[in-house]
Amino acid sequence: MLAALTLPLISTGAEEPRNDPRWVRTEGQLQFKDRFEREETDPQREDLGPGWTTSSAERAKGNKQVALSGGFLQITRHPVADHAVSVRHPLEFANGAIEARIRLGAGDDFTMNFADMELPTVHAGHLSLTRWTLKDVTMTDAKTGIFDLALRERRLKGEKSPELEALLAAKTRTFPCALTPGQWHTVLVVFEGDEMRVSLDGKAVGAHRSIGFAHPTKRLIRFLVSKSAELDDVRIWKLPAR
Repeated sequence: MLAALTLPLISTGAEEPRNDPRWVRTEGQLQFKDRFEREETDPQREDLGPGWTTSSAERAKGNKQVALSGGFLQITRHPVADHAVSVRHPLEFANGAIEARIRLGAGDDFTMNFADMELPTVHAGHLSLTRWTLKDVTMTDAKTGIFDLALRERRLKGEKSPELEALLAAKTRTFPCALTPGQWHTVLVVFEGDEMRVSLDGKAVGAHRSIGFAHPTKRLIRFLVSKSAELDDVRIWKLPAR
């Protein structure tokens, strides 16, 4: 009778895909959370809570653009505003993640803008952007792309060289996804080294590698809304290096 033959397991070298929502919760250090379960002290002005600021004073002539409403933030760009609404909160990580629930309507968009206001080589602190619409999500390395001061100067001078266009194109990736108008969705953005990964409602959507994502001091999150959006359940984690 032949002895049973035991075959060795063969490794393909491929790394097991990471379940980011689970990894963030089990390995991450929660730095901040806000469910906005409070009332405004003065309905005539923006009073979002400790740590939160907005751009309404400088960009919308002081008109109110953000309100606490029913346990979430209602964000609506005022007609006189000369820029998207910016709702800001400090953070501090190299590797980290931010999760939020968002609700969009037709024509709306919602951008997570990560910044370091102490970095002198970029315009307005811009490091990276994650822009959600009802049909897709776009990830952009702004630090070494569109908001790098030297590259921005070339663009402002009207340069459209193939070299510059190719460089900027490599800094951005867009992935299809489907958000239902008027329905809450959970979005998650993870930074790990030079990679940004995004998930929607617990499922991976896409990933992008670019050197600017590895910036060691992400100090500020700016939620940017060009028309209107609703925001709830914000959580920020610091993540271990792998």
